[in-house]
Amino acid sequence: MTRRALYPIPEPWDTGLLPVPGGHALAYEQCGRKNGPAAVFLHGGPGAGIDAKHRGYFDPAAWRTILFDQRGAGRSQPYAGLENNTTWDLVADIERLREKFGIERWLVFGGSWGSTLALAYAEAHPERVTALVLRGIFLGRQREVDWLYSATGAASFYPDRWEDFVAPIPTPERDDLLAAYHRRLMGPASPERAACARAWSEWEAAACWLVPAAGQIEEFTRPEVAVSLARVETHYFVNRCFLRQDDQLLAGAVRLRGIPGVIVQGRYDMVCPPYSAWDLHRAWPASRLEVVPDAGHAGSEPGIVDALVRATDSFRAT
Repeated sequence: MTRRALYPIPEPWDTGLLPVPGGHALAYEQCGRKNGPAAVFLHGGPGAGIDAKHRGYFDPAAWRTILFDQRGAGRSQPYAGLENNTTWDLVADIERLREKFGIERWLVFGGSWGSTLALAYAEAHPERVTALVLRGIFLGRQREVDWLYSATGAASFYPDRWEDFVAPIPTPERDDLLAAYHRRLMGPASPERAACARAWSEWEAAACWLVPAAGQIEEFTRPEVAVSLARVETHYFVNRCFLRQDDQLLAGAVRLRGIPGVIVQGRYDMVCPPYSAWDLHRAWPASRLEVVPDAGHAGSEPGIVDALVRATDSFRAT
């Protein structure tokens, strides 16, 4: 069967900045069919921001799609800002956007960290969610963070890249790399902060694709991407994603009862290993799990794109 590609990328018909409590302003855009069923796109990271290609997961002739840069990310203000930036601030921001646009209920789409945020939102506001489309599941658990940022997880598959990742940190501090990076990234702009941001982002990018194409890893390490990604991610991860308990999102999956959804997971995902997608699927019986046999983590891999486009198409009449 021929795999689906992204839809032609539409231009937004509405863009702006929405001031929100805590000194932030969210950059948003709307595209697609103005009177169509609504969908909100939640980007990854946290801190990665949206890209024009994210519009292509939705048929522009069918969906009214809202995309926005979360606090500290992309074009939102302040850039890489961490004050009043928690999971629950972001959940409240999603509701503010829904209310601003007069939307009663919408499909929620999220990949990687976006899947975490989508679950947190849906469990807090299940009555506002028509369906969930999730990719590369991250549940905010410590074992998932340890998989990527300790020497016993993804590092086993990328020893050369891991050596580059630990290089900016002195040997005595390498027993807790997350804390060591966090200390360096929280300070003011400096050559050391820039180098750490690049190394942090390059490590994550190296693990994203089953087979990276030219330029994909470099895109992650552009300074304007690397600094916000590294600062916001370490801020969230040292605070355990601001969850009340390690398995909060799994325990809360009972609130998803009656919400249909599709979970798309790369079989060889080295950033968010498939065990989290499996755990979520078991806790959420209304979901359909689709494991892509020739994919890693990235939302741009052909098998992942195919599964996600088919998923959004399946909910067009919702």
